[in-house]
Amino acid sequence: MKYKIYFDYENKKAEKEALEKIYKEYENEQIGYYHLPDSSKKFKNINFDIDFNEIVIIGIGGSSLGTKAIYKMIKNICSVKKMIFLENPDPIDLYAKFQKIKKPLFFVISKSGKTIETISIFKKVIKHFNIKKGAKNIKIITDQNSPLEKFAIEWNLETFNIPKNVGGRFSVLSAVGMVPLKIAGIDILKILDGAKTFRDNFFEGKEEHLLKKASFYGRNYKIYPVNVMFAYATILNAFKEWYVQLFGESLGKNGKEIMPVGHIGSIDQHSFLQLLMEGMGHKTITFLKIDKFETNLKIPDINLPHLEATNFVNGRDFEELINKECESTKEALLAKEYPIDEIIMEKLTLENIGELIMYYEILTSAIGALLEVNTYNQPGVEIGKTILRNKF
Repeated sequence: MKYKIYFDYENKKAEKEALEKIYKEYENEQIGYYHLPDSSKKFKNINFDIDFNEIVIIGIGGSSLGTKAIYKMIKNICSVKKMIFLENPDPIDLYAKFQKIKKPLFFVISKSGKTIETISIFKKVIKHFNIKKGAKNIKIITDQNSPLEKFAIEWNLETFNIPKNVGGRFSVLSAVGMVPLKIAGIDILKILDGAKTFRDNFFEGKEEHLLKKASFYGRNYKIYPVNVMFAYATILNAFKEWYVQLFGESLGKNGKEIMPVGHIGSIDQHSFLQLLMEGMGHKTITFLKIDKFETNLKIPDINLPHLEATNFVNGRDFEELINKECESTKEALLAKEYPIDEIIMEKLTLENIGELIMYYEILTSAIGALLEVNTYNQPGVEIGKTILRNKF
């Protein structure tokens, strides 16, 4: 992985402040996600004695987004079981997905154990698929002693716990993501090793770029309250959704925010780039790209009548086209003097995916430390849940 920063900013005092705060979290194990690359290795040999065709994740937000991000990134380059995500209580979406489920292994995932969307969908699954007590194809992932765990005990369902000190949006490297992905056929040790390597390098002072970026965001949030991610690969679509939740739920508090906006290049540059070039500015921009797609797909050397203006890319790889589009967009925005940074995956590997996840989690913690907010709670979300309950 390569990290490049294109803005000139240095605030050693802020960098030191952020590092000291998150190192304290790490050292005293106050916040648990830092230690998941070690503790989650216990899932490496897990297996279930059950025949199934697809893995169905019943969960929302932090209970599904990270798992989906990893699955979408690797499903075309690894031999993995099909995964279906039941997240949104949208009746059309649920009905369509139910028709695709033939021989499932269900994971019901909720940290609190009482997420209204998840439990409502689970109830429909029980009725639709005639699930009985003791079902071997239902696995529960939740907090210890949560209402969902108590239900699982009564129904004799196998349960995995989320550490109490790991928040939902930081939980993908826990049982939340690692158990379903291991069962899907993914080598989770490689993901965990990539995350561990980055974490260790960071706390050994080898990833100073992260602190520089965090200090700029944390000290300039009033001038640059929006971070735009341009991810240049369709398979990164679910990852940018995970990033949006991570930043949004962690860094929008006490009248402060770093608003996350996720886009897929080159698709969204045909619309959002106009806003960036001639709008109000005041945004930071992150480019996320894959250097080598390792797929030999060429643009045919065909001369089509009236379309000769497009011939300059004839015979070139699509990989070259999308990456040069990324470079062109970046150069255009640099000319407008946007604060830009770039994350480059040399190629898509499980280790790189683990590193990318840990990078964004630590970055979020570092920015939150400088904003002086509680990065790990979500009081605004809880208020919405209370209002919903009172509407029924």
